[in-house]
Amino acid sequence: MVSKRRSLRIAVVGALGAASIALAGTAMAAAPAAQAASPVAVAHKAQAAKAVKAGITATPSASSVRAWQLFRVTGKTTGIKAGTKVTLQQKQHGKWVSLPASAPVLRNGSYSLGVKLGLKGKNDLRIVSGTTASPVFNVTVR
Repeated sequence: MVSKRRSLRIAVVGALGAASIALAGTAMAAAPAAQAASPVAVAHKAQAAKAVKAGITATPSASSVRAWQLFRVTGKTTGIKAGTKVTLQQKQHGKWVSLPASAPVLRNGSYSLGVKLGLKGKNDLRIVSGTTASPVFNVTVR
């Protein structure tokens, strides 16, 4: 009687094992189809992210100021998270140099920062955040 139960138990375990392998094989066959759809969805999301290309605008409150006179630079950003800092850069000897003037991007994408310049003459300026930069604008310091 003991050997009959044991052989029955082995038969049941064998049948369950075969059934589980068959189910696992079906699941494995279905998994690549689900994974194939995944890169397409990722590519679609990447295209949507590229559609909202990062950009910055910048407008100075004055085009000509005295040395060390305070003026404001305001603008809007697109594709840049709120709270991200934007920084003013000045072209000096052919290179862009970051100045100690920065401001956070607000929830609506705007920013405003106060600037004082001491380098007399025509100053080429821009606003940057990471690799995104605004078009160059000029402020003359007299």
